[in-house]
Amino acid sequence: MPRFSVIVPAYRVQAYLDECLESVLTQSFTDVEVIAVDDRSPDFCGEIIDAAAARDPRLTAVHLSANVGLGRARNAGLERATGDYVLFLDGDDTLAPGALQALADRLTATADPDVLVYDYARTYWDGQHARNVRAGLLAERDPQVFRLADRPELLRLLMVVWNKAYRRNFVAAQGLSFPPGYYEDTPWTYPALLSAERIAVLDRVCVHYRQRRSGNILGTPGEQHLDVFEQYERVFAFLAARRLERWRPVLFVRMVDHLTTIFNRSERVPRHKRAEFFRRARALYVRYGTGPAPVAEGGVRARGAAGGALRAGRGPRARTRHLLVRLGTRRTFQLLGAAGRLLSRTRDLAARAARRARADCGLLYYRLQLRLPLDPHLAVFAAYWYRGYSCNPAALEARARELVPGLATAWIARPAYAHTVPPGVRVLRPGSLACHRTLARATYFDLTAEPPGRVCRTADEIADTFATGAHAAPAAAARLAAFRRRFCPYDDGHAAERVVRHVFLGEAGHPPVPGPGGVARGVPGVLPRPAGSAVVRSE
Repeated sequence: MPRFSVIVPAYRVQAYLDECLESVLTQSFTDVEVIAVDDRSPDFCGEIIDAAAARDPRLTAVHLSANVGLGRARNAGLERATGDYVLFLDGDDTLAPGALQALADRLTATADPDVLVYDYARTYWDGQHARNVRAGLLAERDPQVFRLADRPELLRLLMVVWNKAYRRNFVAAQGLSFPPGYYEDTPWTYPALLSAERIAVLDRVCVHYRQRRSGNILGTPGEQHLDVFEQYERVFAFLAARRLERWRPVLFVRMVDHLTTIFNRSERVPRHKRAEFFRRARALYVRYGTGPAPVAEGGVRARGAAGGALRAGRGPRARTRHLLVRLGTRRTFQLLGAAGRLLSRTRDLAARAARRARADCGLLYYRLQLRLPLDPHLAVFAAYWYRGYSCNPAALEARARELVPGLATAWIARPAYAHTVPPGVRVLRPGSLACHRTLARATYFDLTAEPPGRVCRTADEIADTFATGAHAAPAAAARLAAFRRRFCPYDDGHAAERVVRHVFLGEAGHPPVPGPGGVARGVPGVLPRPAGSAVVRSE
């Protein structure tokens, strides 16, 4: 049997599904089966799954005859799983490179625990990633294997199924399955963690959690968000059946936090259902708001939950929300929520105004610096979105520093990536006065002078490019061909050297191609500013 079974339910995710499946099938760790479940998706998810199954026998295609929802689609995949461990991956998310190997190594190191909890990062449409803000809870400290009572702070993590690997025999023994309805992760995740005798953590990002601008299930308004009440009823029924009532106060707090979060999201609960939602939240509060003393959490033993008392260290805002739910004062809750949002917007506007003022001052400083002569011995480089030292600019910078005598180089990078810049290269923070000064006076490249295709500067321009097919038009192909003729006449690994020699040293034609292990060198001279080269000022 394979080490891992990865279950991928698919419904209306045709734009992301192929990338999702490939992120699993191209992992360096290959002892894996993928069970992709087409939940009667009205788009081309079924065809994408079938095509992937035809390419790779490790993928099993499952086509449901009716749309049953995310939870029961996962159940359909779980019935066919044969791996030692089961992972769940949503069809619009991806596994990080090397994730399965890291999971396999950690499972071996911890002697196959019942549940292995790992981390995730949110990924955005512009390519940025943001790791889980509570990643510190996944520190791999002793004991390496534990029960939830030893580290109850894990309940503060996002209660989803796709950031954990579950031993399949453990799942079968506990009879775990997904119920119908929204928020189906809740009555799976809590019972799994509470039942596990052996839990381990992996302090590594293994899942890229896509933040879609639209189309997310939980971001779609509708009455289905009221399913959350039945899901928590299932959780508390589990506690009673397994004699785990000591956990009730802790889960009670998590439940109220979750319910108030859903209520505060205007895009979830429709206006005509908000009164019913709040009323049912209060009913659950009254039903489960009393109970035995809770277990310790984070080293602090909290008092009973009667009357909405919260765990030590919770802020006044959370206490106020809980009190208003207990009292059933929906309008006051909404009023305070609106006041909080107004205050937040005011702060955002003030911060935005301050940033704009700094940007305007920086632009003024930049324009003043433009009046000064260029420094022909200074070059500045940057990668996409001011990331670290990488891609083509890194190759050019390294060659320029090697071949051009007396050249000083600088690299623009956000502080988080400053450590990637090699010694001897000055690091500039984007937007700083030093960055503006260097951009104004250095000799640097402007790819937009002769781009290999259409240049998009905004999200709308990107959408328009793909909607109109401009990226595949004959004009775009002609631009790319012209770019390649000028800059890439042949590919032998020395493109960066050619650019440096042509732009910085003013050499005409192409430098000699070195033999194996050799480096083509010219006679260095005084660094000129070659006429007609790609050296430009840019504003």
